[in-house]
Amino acid sequence: MANDGDTGNPDEDNARPSMWGGRFSQPTAEFVARFTASVDVDRRLYHHDIQGSIAHANALEAAGVLSADDRDAIVRGLVAIRTEIERGEFRWDPALEDVHMNIEARLTELVGEAGKRLHTGRSRNDQVATDVRLWLRDRLDEVEQRLTDLMARLVDLASEHTETVMPGLTHLQTAQPVTFAHHLMAWFEMACRDRERFRDCRRRVNVSPLGSAALAGTTFPIDRHAVAAELGFDAASANSLDVVSDRDFAIEFCAAASLAAVHLSRWCEELVLWTSPQWGFVTLPDAYCTGSSIMPQKKNPDVAELIRGKSGRLIGNLNALLVLMKGQPLAYNRDNQEDKPPLFDSADALCDCLEAMSGIVAAIEPDPKAMRAAAEVGFAVATDFADYLVRRGVPFRDAHEIVGRAVALAVERGISLAEIPFDDLARLSDRIGEDVYDAITLDGAVAARDHFGGTAPAAVRAAIETARHRL
Repeated sequence: MANDGDTGNPDEDNARPSMWGGRFSQPTAEFVARFTASVDVDRRLYHHDIQGSIAHANALEAAGVLSADDRDAIVRGLVAIRTEIERGEFRWDPALEDVHMNIEARLTELVGEAGKRLHTGRSRNDQVATDVRLWLRDRLDEVEQRLTDLMARLVDLASEHTETVMPGLTHLQTAQPVTFAHHLMAWFEMACRDRERFRDCRRRVNVSPLGSAALAGTTFPIDRHAVAAELGFDAASANSLDVVSDRDFAIEFCAAASLAAVHLSRWCEELVLWTSPQWGFVTLPDAYCTGSSIMPQKKNPDVAELIRGKSGRLIGNLNALLVLMKGQPLAYNRDNQEDKPPLFDSADALCDCLEAMSGIVAAIEPDPKAMRAAAEVGFAVATDFADYLVRRGVPFRDAHEIVGRAVALAVERGISLAEIPFDDLARLSDRIGEDVYDAITLDGAVAARDHFGGTAPAAVRAAIETARHRL
């Protein structure tokens, strides 16, 4: 039996006090302290937490709530803490729950009473919302830079292959000939849309919650607009109740990141196909491939496969945030502590994938001969044959049928359309002249699509020039 005064609960025996325990008659159980702690995850917000705290201290001093001496002491202390963290000298204490309490506790150790005054007019609710927005704003800038670097490499590679013919596919079957540059510029357009989405997301991220306190605002005369300006925000939030519980910006980022990852995954699926011996369109650099533990001949496109695989994680992170928020009433709820693992993971994984893809694109080695040989197979110029007949007065549906019979004849003989003797073609339609062979070559088919957005070398060169301006 337990002695008097002994609860008999080892969790309670080992419980630690908190920085918010004045209302409580018992300390938090050790298990609960571990279960609710987030410092192992949110400690990466330290720089932005200190940045926001300095701005808050300045606002308190401007409002007459802090003396200039206290404000100066707080700023000095926070700068010292940042140095300690960056040097690896800071002791993170899980008992203090999170990055905010750890920094505040250390600040009070360093500067005394002034450190206890910093949290005046502020709640961890608006504090964490501010930290995450500042952090995400920086990551959005990093994502944009990595995307732009990747886009520039796509343009550089495309500029070298405006004359390289390859098969364009639908249903993964030969459809029409295109240029490799045109295909790469399709990737570029996808990346452009991604960049626009991230830029648009940044506008909604860049709003300051500071001064909203727990949910209703603060009774102290803090100039929220000045705080927002100091931190580089475009504006202060318009509603305190909304902003402390809003995680739309995190969901929006994860949605944009998921779509960008889907684009990268589609590119990597093509690369995996193209690098196989059955296709042989491109060779990936050794530095971005791995071998087999049993098969000495293998050169596996593992980096491309992992980019493809990580897209699933980013989609899962988006789903996790949507489910996290779907049942929450206003305002802040502790559920929101779970917003950071998926958000952080999506940002980290996306940046890594963009860096890996940039490396692949920069070092990829296309094989124009293999691409052209593949385009020769599968009757890629059949549509051009039909267009030729239309230009000679044949209704398109009739032209479609005539060319279909020509394809059947070529399949029967195991030859290409261009190898069918003219006499045989003439028997299919009296509208076919000997100039038909000019229309059903790969180069002729590609060059004929010389319009805005088309695959002709001249059109693609114009697209590349426009792309350089967009970059």
